Amino acid sequence: MDVPRQGAARARMIRRSIYVVLAIIGIPLTTWGLRRMKPAAPTVDTAPWIDTVKRGEMVRNVRGMGTLVPEAILWLPAVTDGRIEKIRLRPGATVKPETIVMDLSNPQLELDAMNAEWQIKTAEANYKDLAARLQNQKLDQQATAARVASEYQTSLLNAEVESKLGEQGLSSEVKVKTTKAIADELKSRAKIEQDKVGSLADSIEAQLNSQRVQIEKLRAEYGLKKKQVDQLHIRAGVHGVLQQLGAVSTTPVEEGQKVTAGTILAKIAQPSRLKAELKVAETQAKDVLVGQIAEIDTRNGTIPGRVSRIDPAAQNGTVTVDVSLEGALPSGARPDLSVDGTIELERLKDVVYVGRPVFGQPNSTITLFRIDGEGKEANRIPVRLGRTSVSTIEIVDGLRVGDRVILSDMSAYDKNDRIRLN
Repeated sequence: MDVPRQGAARARMIRRSIYVVLAIIGIPLTTWGLRRMKPAAPTVDTAPWIDTVKRGEMVRNVRGMGTLVPEAILWLPAVTDGRIEKIRLRPGATVKPETIVMDLSNPQLELDAMNAEWQIKTAEANYKDLAARLQNQKLDQQATAARVASEYQTSLLNAEVESKLGEQGLSSEVKVKTTKAIADELKSRAKIEQDKVGSLADSIEAQLNSQRVQIEKLRAEYGLKKKQVDQLHIRAGVHGVLQQLGAVSTTPVEEGQKVTAGTILAKIAQPSRLKAELKVAETQAKDVLVGQIAEIDTRNGTIPGRVSRIDPAAQNGTVTVDVSLEGALPSGARPDLSVDGTIELERLKDVVYVGRPVFGQPNSTITLFRIDGEGKEANRIPVRLGRTSVSTIEIVDGLRVGDRVILSDMSAYDKNDRIRLN
């Protein structure tokens, strides 16, 4: 038979009360403890870009894309109006100063040159005719002067004879005076006629000079016309390479096309004298100075150089910087070749630096993930940056030499202060 236990009901009541009290106390404690736990760190599946903080010399430089362009470019314009008859060379051809690139035609100009030539021949013939007529006049005047001089000598002898006869009483006083007056008159006439010879010589020289000036003027006009006709043959003018026909390579000039004076017909470049035109971001160009060392990468070799010119104006967010090349050109270097250029701004001594993060800007504060000693986890920390270069950046505060940080784009983990690395 069952024997009832004394106090069993009471014991069960006490146990139940204890369980209830423990539950009331344990649930809040458990909730509080769970809230205090850190969330699980996400795992980075792809291998990030990691670099180690260093101390030493940091070279500041900027980079720009650009092209090789000739230092000397010669544009060949049309000197006169004309029509393109024949294009002898196409872009890429090597030319010399006397090489004819194309031929133009201008019938009116050629006719004007021919007329100018005939005007010269006419003026030269007129000059010879004038010179002959003036020479005849001079000879006539010289003959007149000689005749009067002879008459003067005759009259002078007669006057002397009459004077002696008068002294002897064999001639009248009137006759003596008459012969002397005639001699004096002829003396004056002889001098006048001789002066006319000299004056006529000066007049002849003046008339001939005037005619010669006219001939020289016609020759100058003919020379100009002939030069213009010769310039219808468009010559290169320098040693180089024909780069393009016309002012714009996309719309070259063609045979049969009419052109006006001043129209650009061709572009000649000297491929042995090239420079690099780099496009540098305007935010980085403020530190670029003329004379700084640069290096140009043609993808087939590098060329040392120096900054030779900086465009004072910015266009589309970039500044054009010219770099003169100081080394031998590598194989394949030619005008319009795309190149990369790096310009050295300065060398910083004894600074703490690291590889440049994806979003690292100069003199700013960013957050980076610093890897722990085991390399399994990384924690987000603030880092103050200083001066920048193309691939490195100065660390002002937040990191120490030897720290390893992630430089990749970690924007996907902006909500996490801790990550795990595979």
